[in-house]
Amino acid sequence: MCQVGEDYREPPAEEPPPPRPGREQKCVKCKEGLPVLVIRAGDAFCRDCFKAYYVHKFRAVLGKNRLIFPGEKVLLAWSGGPSSSSMVWQVLEGLSRESAKRLRFVPGVVYVDEGAACGQSPEDRAKTLAEMTSILQAVGFPWHTVALEEVFGLPPSALRCFAQELAGGEEAYKAAVDTFIQQQHGLGAEGAGHSPCPALVEEQQSPPRPPPAAQTEALTRLFDSVKTLTAKEELLQALRTHLILHVARAHHYSKVLTGESCTRLAIKLMISLALGRGAFLAWDTGFSDDRHGDVVVARPMRDHTLKEVAFYNHLFAVPSVFTPAIDTQAPDRASIHRLMEAFVLRLQAQFPSTVSTVYRTSEKLAKAPRDKQATDSASRCLLCMCTLDIDHADSATAFGAQTSISLAQAEAPAASCCFPGAGGAQSCCGDARPCGRGSLRAHVAEQLCYGCRVNLKDLPSVDPLPPYILAEAQLRSQRAWVQQEIQECLIEDSEDEVETGRAEPRTQPPGPSRTEQSSPG
Repeated sequence: MCQVGEDYREPPAEEPPPPRPGREQKCVKCKEGLPVLVIRAGDAFCRDCFKAYYVHKFRAVLGKNRLIFPGEKVLLAWSGGPSSSSMVWQVLEGLSRESAKRLRFVPGVVYVDEGAACGQSPEDRAKTLAEMTSILQAVGFPWHTVALEEVFGLPPSALRCFAQELAGGEEAYKAAVDTFIQQQHGLGAEGAGHSPCPALVEEQQSPPRPPPAAQTEALTRLFDSVKTLTAKEELLQALRTHLILHVARAHHYSKVLTGESCTRLAIKLMISLALGRGAFLAWDTGFSDDRHGDVVVARPMRDHTLKEVAFYNHLFAVPSVFTPAIDTQAPDRASIHRLMEAFVLRLQAQFPSTVSTVYRTSEKLAKAPRDKQATDSASRCLLCMCTLDIDHADSATAFGAQTSISLAQAEAPAASCCFPGAGGAQSCCGDARPCGRGSLRAHVAEQLCYGCRVNLKDLPSVDPLPPYILAEAQLRSQRAWVQQEIQECLIEDSEDEVETGRAEPRTQPPGPSRTEQSSPG
């Protein structure tokens, strides 16, 4: 019997595999050396040309954007994986005296131990930490090892954006370069033979410390309460970012470099679209991410594919450590992250230009901030720190927001909905009118963007969240309620004052107009 959708044509012939580099083939760059790898069809490189090509891409990204000023402290977020390990190795080689164009910033490394969230035993975590420590000691950079459990000790200020001073553009960058070169010449004249980067020894290495058992139990309880793997991965990414930013601020780092490759960013773009984060693609996948204010996150490995990273690490013995992630050995349909990763990689195997097409599309995205985004922390999401994209003027979005808050109030009817009044007495609900300020879950939900608000549905209770998130949510709700209460007493500026910056009379004073005064008779 015929089936709908069946194809009775002959199967197409299989395409021949790409030619392997042979002795008759030469390097496409130098035309002399024997190729050792093929990056794309027909692009065969020898060992030396591939290294020059790989290093040039890394330096070109940093040089083209001119985000990092000479002498600036930069924190390298290292996870032990291939991409981040290659990034650390590029920085290490770029600071050496043999480098043609030496890097001029002062690096440091941070490693976040996520073993408790991934279900690792204390013995496995200690073994992984020992391997990480040995590599960090060999690298020689100042390093900081922190456990993910430390998010339960972060202050609420970790979620607040601090204004960043403007660098001043191209002229300021050139002036900073000239000043740095003069300082380096002065140091070289005073003491030859010293370390090529004296500022590296200013900070002592941070020895690993075991986290308290109470924080480990709290973190385990938090991730065990999340229903889906998708929400777990998003929550893990948010907490990891908060912790790295706190380390950067505590040790006065103004930039953070992550090792996200081109392939990983292409997958991340598809994941963000599926999770309703389309408004933030320019921040999530672009070279620089300035949503945090005083600390800017950059992605210098965004032009390297995973294939190039794997070949480079293999050919030049770049050390890396395998650490099981929260989705290790999970099936393809276990989460949106795993599904999109499998989809993009399988499509890349059949059509080799898939990753580059998606990546080039992300490069065309421009950052178009909404109103009041500059440094207003109250208008940012508690988890991803992006601008709140909930437009209450939109009826559908407003209805969805009110529905989620109403469901939260129904789930926790015993939660207190009052803030302390005068003298510490909670007497606002004594009035006949309902205060309508909702439960703690409602306070958290109204401070989240659309994508994070959807993931919050997979968290039955917000009580296991770290205290700094709950405290910041309550503080923002208090400020919003107080501002609403005193709104009638505030004097709003007119549109002319806002646009021109000068005071204009809001109403015309009584009396005859100028036309009437100047008219004859």
